[in-house]
Amino acid sequence: MMPPLVAASAHRRSMAYRLLVVACLNVIWPVAAQSPTVEPRAEPITPIPAAPAQDPQRLLLGERLFNDRRLSHENTHSCSSCHNVGTNGASANARDTAQGQPQSTVLNTPTVFNVSLNFRLNWEGNFRSLEKGAESSLRNPAIMGSSADEVVSKLRADPEAVKQFRGAYGREPDAAAVLDAIATYEQSLVTPGSRFDRWLAGDATAITEEELSGYRVFKSLGCVTCHQGVNVGGNLFQRHGIFHPLGSPQPELLRVPSLRNVATTAPYFHDGSAPTLPDAVKLMGIAQLDRELTDQQITAIVAFLNTLTGVYRGQAVRPATPPQAGTAHP
Repeated sequence: MMPPLVAASAHRRSMAYRLLVVACLNVIWPVAAQSPTVEPRAEPITPIPAAPAQDPQRLLLGERLFNDRRLSHENTHSCSSCHNVGTNGASANARDTAQGQPQSTVLNTPTVFNVSLNFRLNWEGNFRSLEKGAESSLRNPAIMGSSADEVVSKLRADPEAVKQFRGAYGREPDAAAVLDAIATYEQSLVTPGSRFDRWLAGDATAITEEELSGYRVFKSLGCVTCHQGVNVGGNLFQRHGIFHPLGSPQPELLRVPSLRNVATTAPYFHDGSAPTLPDAVKLMGIAQLDRELTDQQITAIVAFLNTLTGVYRGQAVRPATPPQAGTAHP
C-alpha cells in the first residue's frame, strides 16, 4: 500500500497535470450558440437549455434525411442505423459495422444526443460544425461510403424529395441544403430534464442523498475538472492513459466525451473497451488519477452519473439493445 504522504503527493501531481491540460487546451468553441441561463445553484455543471427554434420545414426534412438509406452508397443504411434516437442516440456496439461496408468504424460511435453542445465533434475533435461532421460521415467508407454530391443526384431523381427541398429551401436539392438540413435536425437532439438538471434548478428532491454524495465525490476527486459545463464534458481535449494505459493507445489526444446520458451509452471509451459504467469509472481512476478507487467511491459516482439521463420527446433516454450473436448491424 502506498504511504499516505506519497499518495497525497501523487494525487496533487495528478491534479496539477490535469489542470495544466485544461489551461492549455480549454478553448471553448461551441457548435451552436447557447442562450444564457440563470441557475439557482452555482455549480460547475449547468442545465441543458431547450432546443433552439428551427424552421419547421427544414427540421422535418433533416429528420427524413437522417433516416434515409439513400445517403449510403448501397442504399442499405442511414444515419439512424448507428445513431438510434429511439434509444441512446448511438448503438450498443463497441464499434459499428454498417451493412455493405468492408470494415468497422475505427472508434466507438458517440451518441448524437446533445452533439450541438460540444465545442468540436468526434473523438478526435477534428470538426467544428455539424455540417462538416455530416459531410465526413458521408465520405467515410466505414459509414456511408458516399458523398454529398452522390446523395444530391439520388434526391433530384425523386420528385417528392425535390418538392420537399423547394418548400424548405426554395430550390432543388444541393449539397449545402442537404448538409444544412441534417445539421438543423441534429441541433434539435438535446435531452434536457435530467434529474440532476432539476436539482440544479432548485428541486432538492430530484436526487437522493446517495446521488448527491456521488456528485461530491465526483468533484472532490477532480473528475469535474474535465467533465463540466452544459454537456458535462465535450468542451476540451485530454490525453488518455496519463498514468496507466486506457484502452487502445491511439489516438492519444481526445475530445473529452460528454457524460450526458452516460448510463445509457455502454460500452465506454474511444474503443468501447469498458463494458459497464462501474468498469469505466474504475479504469478512469487508475489511468487518469493514478488511484484505485474504492467500491464505495465507484458506487457513489455511478449513482450520480445515473442522474444525468435526460428526456427526448417526452421519454427518458434508454440503453440500446445489444445485437444478437451472428446478426449483422443494419
